Amino acid sequence: MEQTKRSTFKLLFYLKKNEPKKNGNAPIMARITIDGTPKTFGTKLEINADNWDLKFGRVLGKSTEAVRINKKLDNIRGRIDTIYENMLKHEGFATAQKVKLSFLGVGVMDDAILKVFNDQNEQFKKLVEKEERSEGTYNKYITVYNHLSNFIEFRYHRDDMAFRELNNDFIREFDFYLRYDLQLSHNTIWVYTMPVLALAELAIKKGLIREYPFEDYEISMEETDRGYILKEDVEKLMLSKPPHKRYELVKDLFIFSCFTGLAYADIKKLTRNNIQSFFDGHQWIISRRKKSDIASNVRLMEIPKRIIEKYQGATRNECIFPVPTNATCNTHIGKLIEKAGIVTEQKVTFHTARHTFGTMFLTEGVPLESLSKMMGHKNISTTQIYAKITSQKISKDMDLVTPKFKAMEEAFLTVAI
Repeated sequence: MEQTKRSTFKLLFYLKKNEPKKNGNAPIMARITIDGTPKTFGTKLEINADNWDLKFGRVLGKSTEAVRINKKLDNIRGRIDTIYENMLKHEGFATAQKVKLSFLGVGVMDDAILKVFNDQNEQFKKLVEKEERSEGTYNKYITVYNHLSNFIEFRYHRDDMAFRELNNDFIREFDFYLRYDLQLSHNTIWVYTMPVLALAELAIKKGLIREYPFEDYEISMEETDRGYILKEDVEKLMLSKPPHKRYELVKDLFIFSCFTGLAYADIKKLTRNNIQSFFDGHQWIISRRKKSDIASNVRLMEIPKRIIEKYQGATRNECIFPVPTNATCNTHIGKLIEKAGIVTEQKVTFHTARHTFGTMFLTEGVPLESLSKMMGHKNISTTQIYAKITSQKISKDMDLVTPKFKAMEEAFLTVAI
């Protein structure tokens, strides 16, 4: 039987006929619907489908079994009604998911932010173990979790907080805590608050809250100088002889990254299956970024092609390159940059090659939209920060525009003389 409260709350009992028990009985299911969103669960009751009253959602007849099951269904209905009314009274709203969890005895704190965050991290860890996501991203989430946990304990003297307690003051105070108590930089705060904002959006999808609690909070990444080396420096590095044989692999991998934009983690997991011939007759690297799982498609130029050929058969698995640890790569590349006589304002690490790809190809005229897709960015604003327009690009732009002012310049010189 379907019951309606205030035109938003419905409870329906029905049979799951497509999954009968071994004895032929059908499980009795319950469906809670609030504001059009349904959530179902099993009642742990079963009945022969022929004895079910479809119209009223009850067992037909007055047999001992019918009376027993109908009494239990009435009990379930009464408990759910009470839970729904109490939520409206004490919390001001109810969702189908919250009512369902409360009825099943999952516990109030199952809708708490640290509990949900920890569950998400555990799921992410499994993806890391399968090498489907980046360990660095997982470590970042653990760091954010620890900061958030410490903040809640420091500010509210609590072990956790329910999502319904979150508001704009909460996220602003967390920002203040990171900015002034921990003295973190603005962009680090941006990195650390993004997962918290995402958790609130997840809570809405799960039906734990109805409205986004951080509506008035805004933060964006500030543009910073990203370390990169110029095209001429890449050429210097290519022509320089490594100080030791063991540095040669790292040099080749760095140059490979300069011409593909692939990050360390993506080069490490690169396999022959990622190299495919495309509609234009050229070979492309077709992959998804380990950090974000976003598609990254890059056409192979001759230099990275030659590097791939050089290391053919160098690994015992499907991977193309025998990639050393990230720490080893960073140490070796520092020595290689020094040996090549390349002078930079910022320390060069392996990731510098990815920045170099962005700035180098932007300078050579690759449109920002195309660069964004090649680098596997979620949106073009990231590319605008990543691929910082260099002075070389500005100089080239001025070379193009200067001739257009030649007549004006000549007229000015005539008048001036």
